[in-house]
Amino acid sequence: MGRLFISAIFCVLLLTGKAAAGWYQVENYEGSIGPNPVHLSLQRYDSFGSGITVEGSYFYDAKQSPIAVYGKISGTSLFLCEIADDREFDRLLVMGSKTPVGTAGCPFSLDLGESGATGTWSKGSDKFPITLKKVASLDDTSEAKVDGTVEIPFWAQTATHRFAGVYEKAGFLVCMNKLRVIDKKKKKVVQEIAFDDDDCDARR
Repeated sequence: MGRLFISAIFCVLLLTGKAAAGWYQVENYEGSIGPNPVHLSLQRYDSFGSGITVEGSYFYDAKQSPIAVYGKISGTSLFLCEIADDREFDRLLVMGSKTPVGTAGCPFSLDLGESGATGTWSKGSDKFPITLKKVASLDDTSEAKVDGTVEIPFWAQTATHRFAGVYEKAGFLVCMNKLRVIDKKKKKVVQEIAFDDDDCDARR
């Protein structure tokens, strides 16, 4: 695959940290923003102190490039902002903001339901309807539960490939049992690295 590509995979493994979850919920959606098919993956947490309760990413199926998002849930209303640049990514998602973060003016406004979500994406004069269907979820805030194939895109990516972890229930834990490398142009998995379901450690 080439030295640079292998190095990129190694970096992603380092960013993964512990494969076991233990304190959050994930919901994956498929649908569209306007005429464009998309995938959206959201992770819910307790507030970090900044008011952010949701993090995740979405990508347009045609481009396969995850865009990091963050936001807040109030009842069934969800407001999501897109990360603008590396500096904002580090400040909000890596380091964590020490001051309250607002979502006014952010492009996503969604109404969440049991089986999906609807709403709008708007930026400037552009405004598009959003229709999403929930396709998978996990919850290990108490008893571990997994519904469907939970694939969580990584924020880390290269110009040609994106990465995703596949999570499954393993005993009392939810663990990442596979790391997938997806070719953006081909829109297909080109490598899969297996993990041990029992203890969430990479197989050697």
